[in-house]
Amino acid sequence: MNESIVSCHPDAGTVRPLTGLYRDMELPDHGRGGPFVYTNYIASLDGRISVPAATGGQKVPDRIANARDWRLFQELAGHADLLLSSGRYLREFEAGTAQDSLPVGTDAAFSDIHVFRARQGLAPQPDVAVLSGRLDFAVPTRLLEQGRRVIVMTGEAATDARVQAHERAGVEVIALPQGEQPGGNALATGLTRLGYRRIYAVAGPYVMHTLLSAQLLDALFLTRVHRIIGGHPFASLCEGDLLPETGDFQLTSMYLDAQGPGGCSQTFSRYDIVPAG
Repeated sequence: MNESIVSCHPDAGTVRPLTGLYRDMELPDHGRGGPFVYTNYIASLDGRISVPAATGGQKVPDRIANARDWRLFQELAGHADLLLSSGRYLREFEAGTAQDSLPVGTDAAFSDIHVFRARQGLAPQPDVAVLSGRLDFAVPTRLLEQGRRVIVMTGEAATDARVQAHERAGVEVIALPQGEQPGGNALATGLTRLGYRRIYAVAGPYVMHTLLSAQLLDALFLTRVHRIIGGHPFASLCEGDLLPETGDFQLTSMYLDAQGPGGCSQTFSRYDIVPAG
């Protein structure tokens, strides 16, 4: 496999290997709202991040999913002490339509990421926090068997029966005030109190909306595959009502990869939030 990618910004024209691009990138221990919160998406040129799965739910389009992006997805997980997911993701995992179990992957191809985590004093696997209003999902037993702390953050509408079912399974449940869905200032306070340094959000566009609305997101990593795929319905990076405040970003880095799926190119970009004011 040709490992080379080319920097577009900064240091335009510099050639480097794909492996280690995000693993060796320094990420802060603190963000604007407490922990440093970052997320990652892959999208087509026409902005598709998901398509309907045959068994229900959504999935990453097969026409843009590729091993080179998946490698960088894993490298970003290598920095995290907490993964932030959603009930929807776990329902899709249970149905067999999710991309994979929550990283870091245990394949030999990702062994260097585990070595990196050990050198950084991180646990072999990040802990997991799940945002859910209804708690209508099962936490994969594999996560608990890996020794991870698994936390469910919910709103005021969660039923006692579902809370107790998760607690019997070994999952911590934190009920946040101020709404049926976890979000806003209550979510910001709740995540900060957990005491983690770097939180990697591996969820869909509604969690993206939640993070931006609560002014929690610090950085966006985006793989853009230079391929138009069409399809219905359209799902963007951020789904929900108009944001009360726009999420303004500045481009921090961009790399061109000529070895995208099917021989088309793709770019790997990092955008950091522009602080308000």
